[in-house]
Amino acid sequence: MALTQLNSTCSKPQLHSSSQLSFLSRTRTRTLPRHYHSTFAPLHRTQHARISCSVAPNQVQVPAAQTQDPKGKPDCYGVFCLTYDLKAEEETKSWKKLINIAVSGAAGMISNHLLFKLASGEVFGPDQPIALKLLGSERSIQALEGVAMELEDSLFPLLREVVISIDPYEVFQDAEWALLIGAKPRGPGVERAALLDINGQIFAEQGKALNAVASRNAKVIVVGNPCNTNALICLKNAPNIPAKNFHALTRLDENRAKCQLALKAGVFYDKVSNMTIWGNHSTTQVPDFLNARIDGLPVKEVIKDNKWLEEEFTEKVQKRGGVLIQKWGRSSAASTSVSIVDAIRSLITPTPEGDWFSSGVYTNGNPYGIAEDIVFSMPCRSKANGDYELVNDVIFDDYLRQKLAKTEAELLAEKKCVAHLTGEVNIIA
Repeated sequence: MALTQLNSTCSKPQLHSSSQLSFLSRTRTRTLPRHYHSTFAPLHRTQHARISCSVAPNQVQVPAAQTQDPKGKPDCYGVFCLTYDLKAEEETKSWKKLINIAVSGAAGMISNHLLFKLASGEVFGPDQPIALKLLGSERSIQALEGVAMELEDSLFPLLREVVISIDPYEVFQDAEWALLIGAKPRGPGVERAALLDINGQIFAEQGKALNAVASRNAKVIVVGNPCNTNALICLKNAPNIPAKNFHALTRLDENRAKCQLALKAGVFYDKVSNMTIWGNHSTTQVPDFLNARIDGLPVKEVIKDNKWLEEEFTEKVQKRGGVLIQKWGRSSAASTSVSIVDAIRSLITPTPEGDWFSSGVYTNGNPYGIAEDIVFSMPCRSKANGDYELVNDVIFDDYLRQKLAKTEAELLAEKKCVAHLTGEVNIIA
């Protein structure tokens, strides 16, 4: 899975820049801990820290007949405001209530694909206006300005507002969806434990920001790796938001598994259902061919090569991301963005009868005997309200149980590694 680099100290900068399609200044000042102040070099910026409208106010051709806005909105400039700003009575008839979507790592390659899907209506629907709140780092702020300009130039009628900032407390304000993509990638010579700690600090700070300012029922999807443990750290630092609302993205792994089964069976991918990815988003993940189905039949009745299922199929799914990087020279940004869209849709549309989807979720109360208090990918169903329930009608055999134990042990070890970031004291691995 592709990652977008963020400085581990980018959560609480001294200055920020914001841009909106309605071009309103929303600058806020926050008191920062001393050690966060000391990590940032001064930014040499102009007096007004925002993106200017690409159409100067004195160049805008304002229609002769002006109707006073009944909501008393502040003046704004630019084609978006003139073209798409609706009267209050029109809004109630033709638009749903605007939703706020926060995205971290917003200047990276995954976001470069994802943001335009969100803004086009492809994800939440053709009648759902959205506001995009984009979080970057001090290093990426100029690139974020370019992202905002491209969104502006795309003329998406559903995109009512764009805010960019390096302050998570601004970006997460009233967020109803938080897509946490940004994380530091693992470089040469970097131990996994060190990466866990570096990224853990990022997600601890983002969890605190979500806890302070996001919607109390915000849905959070963690993409930045190691996503399961990052999701655990984030939810532990956001006690005001239900732990059930946090997800680690394993949908790309599910999609990869469906692809491999379809190719082997000689069918189109939509014939593959009930595909579960169990455990960690790592090479210990378990693509479950025991419960999966092809055209309504158990996979093992269609693909009778058990050795292929246990060895080649499983390894292909587990290592697909690494192989793609070797072939392509870059990580899987496009397919990751597609899988984020799939993950959101699975939560906001009813799950087809008898089917389910995979997501890394909090294990407390799970019916499978998985260790509690970790984030573990499991089979889920949704009734289209953004919520989900775990699936009960799954079966296990000795092979599957053995594989589950291995990925569970890895997650417990990761949890122990970052105990100082989750508030845990005595953790038994």
